[in-house]
Amino acid sequence: MSGCVGFMKKLVRKKVFTDDNIEDTSLHRCLTTWDLIGLGIGSTLGTGIYIVAGQVAKQTAGPAVVLSFFVAGVASAFAGMCYAEFAARVPRAGSAYVYSYVTVGELMAFIIGWNLLLEYIIGTASVARAWSAYFDSLIDNQIQDFFKKHMPIHLTGFSSYPDLFSFAITLLLTALLAIGVKESTRFNNIFTCINLFVIAYVIICGLFKAKIQNWNLSHDEVPPQAGSGGFLPFGFSGMMSGAATCFYAYVGFDCIATTGEETKNPQKSIPIGIVVALLVISFAYCGISAIVTLMCPYYLVDANAPLPFIFEREGWGVARYIIAVGALCGLSTSLLGAMFPLPRVLYAMGTDGVIFRFMAKVSPRFKTPIIGTAISGVFAGFMATIFDLDELVDMMSIGTLLAYTLVAVCVLILRYEMDEKLPMMNNVISTAKTGQMADKDSGAIKISLLLQPSSDLPTRASSFIAKCCVASMCFFITVFSTFTVLCSTQLEQHQAWAVTVASVLGLMCVLPVLIMYRQPQGQTALPFKVPFVPIIPAASCLINIYLMLKLSSMTWVRFGIWMLIGFAVYFGYGLRNSTEGNRHEMLPQETNINKDDDDETRPLL
Repeated sequence: MSGCVGFMKKLVRKKVFTDDNIEDTSLHRCLTTWDLIGLGIGSTLGTGIYIVAGQVAKQTAGPAVVLSFFVAGVASAFAGMCYAEFAARVPRAGSAYVYSYVTVGELMAFIIGWNLLLEYIIGTASVARAWSAYFDSLIDNQIQDFFKKHMPIHLTGFSSYPDLFSFAITLLLTALLAIGVKESTRFNNIFTCINLFVIAYVIICGLFKAKIQNWNLSHDEVPPQAGSGGFLPFGFSGMMSGAATCFYAYVGFDCIATTGEETKNPQKSIPIGIVVALLVISFAYCGISAIVTLMCPYYLVDANAPLPFIFEREGWGVARYIIAVGALCGLSTSLLGAMFPLPRVLYAMGTDGVIFRFMAKVSPRFKTPIIGTAISGVFAGFMATIFDLDELVDMMSIGTLLAYTLVAVCVLILRYEMDEKLPMMNNVISTAKTGQMADKDSGAIKISLLLQPSSDLPTRASSFIAKCCVASMCFFITVFSTFTVLCSTQLEQHQAWAVTVASVLGLMCVLPVLIMYRQPQGQTALPFKVPFVPIIPAASCLINIYLMLKLSSMTWVRFGIWMLIGFAVYFGYGLRNSTEGNRHEMLPQETNINKDDDDETRPLL
């Protein structure tokens, strides 16, 4: 029994940072706030700005694509604010992997890190294929015609030809990332500025050709398959379905959170970078989607190349070449943004020993994670070359949404955590208030703590209550989301039993949030804090879990296979070689004497 307890403790051991080691790094601290803003914008404004707006407008939302992008932007902002607060708390490389390690323990951190690797590998490979395909379309598909003729592949699940051009692009950017982070961000900043200039050109020029009547088409003016016309031709549900698609267009800003050990002032620069990048991205997406639907009736838009189509339709053919330059620049920065975080996560996990330590090797000359950069670049390039990525892209979404969810959960846990630096104050306040109720039943006292905390500062009791509420909230959100996904038809038909069950489950989700709202929060001073806690983190959890459950069953099967491989790595290597595990073994007496404090204490946080 003791062996089982010891094994479980290893799975939940937490990473501890102190004021002495929080800024220790082998990487080069050279990035500024402007570099991070450029990195966040560049990694996100790629295929979404040039393709997704047209697809959602034509197939899902109509002119309400503007609202779809706005709703998706708000949802992404919830996740972005949670990342920003954690970056202010833990300015380290590794993003959500490190955040979960200091909060919920090693096993969950490994799961998040392992899925981030999948997200960035597939993201890099898919953007490389998109770059190759877009460039190939500009030269009349000569590249794919050549390889299909001389090197065809006839295997299910594989590409129809080896895309060696995308492999070369990936290796080129891998070399750039290996040379130095400052050189990489300089390249990113230049191309991002060009992309933003093209987007501004499209919006400003498009305003001269905008026709407000394209947002008010009557039912008789649109074909039967194009909905009912008007601003919401596919209804509110179509707009929300479009928002789910648009949400993935915002994926990429989290790469800013992986720069914690390469930023000059990470605790201020990372939160500012995330917030400003999301504001610029949201404005760009909403502006482009408005221009697309104002210049052309939504049902006529070319879903694959909306911007060139609408300008050629207006007789503005020169815009095609300007847009092509912006698209290639946007895809280049998206590729860099997808590749940039991958070696940083490998570096963080390798440093902690949960994966092979050679992944953490840093070049003494360039101060970059050279081994992780090389391995990730070659592997992503190989996937881009031979695999059919359309069947794998949804797996990337699971890793992203899971990371978003856990970061929101970690924010809630830490916001209500007792400040271990003030134990005497907490004990005095708690004793003074609970002593007044000593003559009451102890069960009544515990129940009263749910809505009337015993202190203005977090105590062990209030912290425990908050953690129970977080666990309950996640459970009921999962049940609620599962029910709404499985019974979506019945809910749309307003069947009484379905609406009743959904309402009850919704109330069960809200109740833990209300109890958390009554608990005292920590007063630690931070450069950035998520406002309206616990509402915003809870809303982020709801959105992310719901979107995860909307993914196909085959996506979950592939995800399961990837996790089996990950567990083999962790239980075969990481569990025995973990840096935190070695630290505990080197201090057995201290760990045993103060094991309760060790589990709860995170000096920095």
